[in-house]
Amino acid sequence: MYALVDCNNFYASCERVFQPALEGRPVIVLSNNDGCVVARSQEAKDVGIAMGEPFFKCRERIRRHRIAVRSSNYTLYEDMSRRVVQTIMRFIPDVEIYSIDEVFLDLDPLVGRDLEALCRTTRATVRQWTGIPVSVGIAPTKTLAKLANRIAKKTPGTDGVYWFPAGEAEQARVLKSVAIEDVWGIGRRWSARLHALGVRTALDLSRMPASEVRRGFNIVAMHTALELRGVPCQELEDDPQLRQTLVRSRSFGRMVSSWPELSEAIASHAIRAAEKLRHENARAGHLSVFVHTNRFREDLPQYGGSGSCELLPATSTTPVILSKALEIGQRLWRSGFQYKKAGVMLSEITRGPVQAGLFEQRDEQRDDRLMGTMDRINRKMGSGTLRPAASSFKPQRWAMAQDHRSPRYTTRWDELPRTR
Repeated sequence: MYALVDCNNFYASCERVFQPALEGRPVIVLSNNDGCVVARSQEAKDVGIAMGEPFFKCRERIRRHRIAVRSSNYTLYEDMSRRVVQTIMRFIPDVEIYSIDEVFLDLDPLVGRDLEALCRTTRATVRQWTGIPVSVGIAPTKTLAKLANRIAKKTPGTDGVYWFPAGEAEQARVLKSVAIEDVWGIGRRWSARLHALGVRTALDLSRMPASEVRRGFNIVAMHTALELRGVPCQELEDDPQLRQTLVRSRSFGRMVSSWPELSEAIASHAIRAAEKLRHENARAGHLSVFVHTNRFREDLPQYGGSGSCELLPATSTTPVILSKALEIGQRLWRSGFQYKKAGVMLSEITRGPVQAGLFEQRDEQRDDRLMGTMDRINRKMGSGTLRPAASSFKPQRWAMAQDHRSPRYTTRWDELPRTR
């Protein structure tokens, strides 16, 4: 038996935790550089704010409906997500973090207990301890848990927790109410093909012969169809598959035309990418750097470049990755251009022991101790508290626009909430 815990309107809910005045008021969260809407409270959805809508197109509705506008505050959202997961694990330890706002739970080790009551207690405690409202769907497969969660979120009578029914007739009724495009794993392209075959609901897909689904689509679609019948095909992943690449990039809040500013941006991305590698207990064997101008500014000269190098031996040590990234960036730099974006990509990612180079002069154990100390300080005192000077300690004029960002309440001493 599985459960899916999904944070309701997560970004908007995080904003409301420390700003109670936003309760009951429409809230939207904007993408990088405040470009378009990436999250909406239910109240914002009700007044017609669409997902992905450009910010400038909805200014009039924002004014008319007194919609609260916030820039993306990923530092806050990631920390609140961590707190939600830690709270859940006090009650149900077997979890798979599926995304920043979704967690799958394995309930089988707890069989014999009142699972619905346990999930309701977990939900109430998450709300009390973190301030984040969540919905819980319980079902015999992960796909059905996704559907159950959707019902828990949209049906007031469930009080946020829904157990997928056991009776065949009731199961058919529920599956028939779910459009095929709303089934987890069925994208726009597949739903169009399924519509052409007369498959319009989750019930229709569940009744298709597995061999026909496999032949017409692929094994993933076949597993989805089987899971809709209650046949588990996906286990909980307590050790998610290692990513193949790690990309860190951002568009600049304003154009950059000097090497010192561009180098600061490249350095910041390299430092953060190396930190993420260590967080995943991984190392990278290849590094790429890219820069480019704004292709939408036809009035400006255009340029884009990229370069790469091998990291031998594979590493997650910040000074190594940083120095190599700046070397590549220096080769890519061309004066006379207005740069809009830069980024760093790490690939050939591996875990476990690494064969040292025959002529390698760096002390790997010393590097690990140094990086471990830096990471512990940053975890305790806030991200970026201790970092190489190459990323600059002055205000970053090239940083992405965040004109509506709320404070990072939980990770910055100077942005802690104050009471009077």
